[in-house]
Amino acid sequence: MAHKDATVAELQKNFEDSTAVVLTEYRGLTVAELKELRDSIRQDAEYAVVKNTLTKIAANNAGISDLDADLNGPSAIAFVHGDPVAVAKGLRAFAKAHPLLVIKGGYFDGAALSAEEVNKLADLESREVLLSKVAGMMKASMSKAAAVFQALPSKTVRTVEALREKQDTAA
Repeated sequence: MAHKDATVAELQKNFEDSTAVVLTEYRGLTVAELKELRDSIRQDAEYAVVKNTLTKIAANNAGISDLDADLNGPSAIAFVHGDPVAVAKGLRAFAKAHPLLVIKGGYFDGAALSAEEVNKLADLESREVLLSKVAGMMKASMSKAAAVFQALPSKTVRTVEALREKQDTAA
């Protein structure tokens, strides 16, 4: 009983500390394949094989009841502590190479995700790519502003010079 309480407490902490979770079914995967999967997403997530009843209790204790219907069969959860997009991409890529891995759903930003929505999340660009695009747009905007500011003084000088020439020819 104490072991189950400790497991529930640990799972609840994982739910509370995660930015997202992705629920999968791993039926038929070998231990080596599960290790390969863990290693592929280790940078952004912890992948754990879980007992459904204890996971339901822990998720409900953490305020998440949306996963209850999907907690059947052999389940494993990716507890995301890094980039959810990178984890979704990693799981989808692994599932393509190993069709026995089934993405059942997930939970992100206070809402349940269907398997299809997890795949849509995988279609997004990673945080780093999005940040670099924003930086590029900001740099381009700053370059345009700098060009405008540089053009103003030279245009003013040309205008003053033209007025001077006009004045000299009129005199």
